[in-house]
Amino acid sequence: QVQFVESGGGSVQPGGSLRLSCTASGSVRSIYAMGWYRQAPGTQRELVAAITSGTNTNYADSVKGRFTISRDNAKNTVYLQMNSLKPEDTAVYYCNAYILGTYYWGKGTLVTVSS
Repeated sequence: QVQFVESGGGSVQPGGSLRLSCTASGSVRSIYAMGWYRQAPGTQRELVAAITSGTNTNYADSVKGRFTISRDNAKNTVYLQMNSLKPEDTAVYYCNAYILGTYYWGKGTLVTVSS
């Protein structure tokens, strides 16, 4: 089993910044990729950003240039720096890890962007 500790969500005004972090523990010896997904009310869960153990990254078009994903492999931790936040970024953000062919999910952290 894999457990996640997610932090950094909260409320911010448009144009503001937040930094999410997620630390995985348990059966994490072979994490290939980690990432962040989000889900707004009434929508499907979507990829925000992902990073492999080799630091290859992938971003949703809607966040390119505003969000940056990074990873500390020694700590099994992934970060998401979110700048220039917009109201449409409001969602529950879920941490994700891909380990030996299986996806594992965190419980999510709420990000609200509103004036």
